[in-house]
Order: sequence, then C-alpha cells, then structure tokens
Amino acid sequence: MESALRAGSGAPGLRLIETMLWDGRAILRLPLHLARMARGAAALGWEMPEQAIAAVLQDVAGAPARLRLTLGAGGVVALEAGAVPAPIAGWRLGLAAERLASGDPWLRVKSTRRAAYDAARAALPVGLDEVIFANERGEICDGSITTLFFDRGAGMRTPPLASGLLPGVLRAEMGCPEEVLRIEDLPRVRLWVGNSLRGLCDAVWAGTV
Repeated sequence: MESALRAGSGAPGLRLIETMLWDGRAILRLPLHLARMARGAAALGWEMPEQAIAAVLQDVAGAPARLRLTLGAGGVVALEAGAVPAPIAGWRLGLAAERLASGDPWLRVKSTRRAAYDAARAALPVGLDEVIFANERGEICDGSITTLFFDRGAGMRTPPLASGLLPGVLRAEMGCPEEVLRIEDLPRVRLWVGNSLRGLCDAVWAGTV
C-alpha cells in the first residue's frame, strides 16, 4: 500500500485533509483527526509537522465553525474556517454510478485525490442528500462525504475497510463491528450516515437496485 502511495505522493497540489468541527469551545475528536493525518503522512513519506499544526490550531476561537486542515509535501500546513453546514433531518441516499476498486490504496487516505467523490457530489440528483459507492464486487463502501452505518436487526455495523473506504474519524470513535453490506441489502436495513463534522444522522434509502 505505502509503495503505491509514495509513487504518487509528488502529484502537483496533493494535500492531506482533515475536516473538523470547532463547537465554540474545542475541536471535536482532534486527536483522532491528527492521528489519521499522521498515518496518511507516513504512508506518503511526508513529514508530519506537529509544531506547525499546533501553531495554526491554537488561535481557533469564536463561534462554531467548520475547519479544514491541510498538509502538503514538505510539511506545508494550512487552516481554513467556514460556516458549519445546516443539519439535515433525514438523509436521502442513492447509489453512485461509478464503482470503486476495493484494492485502491488512495481510498484509505483522506486527501485532495478524490475525483470520484467530488464528481458524484457535484452531480447529486435533486431529492438526494448523499450517494453511496459500491466496489467491483457489489459491496457497499462509503458515501461522497460520509461513512455508512447500518443495522440488520443485530446492532449497528459499518462496512469493512477491505471493501474500499476511508477510515472515518466518527467511525473510529464509534467502534462499530465491521460487516459486508451488498447493494441489494440497502432497502432492507436501517441506515445512518455520518462524519466528524456532522455527527451521526438518520438516513433512508431512496435509490433503486
């Protein structure tokens, strides 16, 4: 995995990303975000400049905000703040047309190399709040901006990383057991989506299989 990532680590403009929530008092799940960025940096062969990151984070203050921390080759760190997205009461989910390759190591690194996710998000059909990706075997991966969680009746589960998905921060905090979910299962299970910025949200399947 790391050899394939390092081969592409010098791509122009490539950056690692962490999108976080400042709730007005603290950056939620900050240790988990920094740990994921450190793993990504190690996989790419990049420096993880802890002091520089701490310096840009120490001045975060004021009203709740969406924070976007990025790290580039050579240890270049940047932080952007924006508005917290409005909550969605119940996310309506559809199926993305593109299939992901479960063995693609870039799916496990949160970076600016996310063309499939961005394209699906830009083409989100009217009436849907999120699209869910599947891999070449018909196994569910994750959404364009969220992790998927589901319950067949035996408790909450989430798809395994081996299906080809990002190790989400909310996913790590929740510690749900992994279980393969297939496309045809989507209408028959209870669904949630979530990420560290938005938390865990109820979802319903609105797509077709």
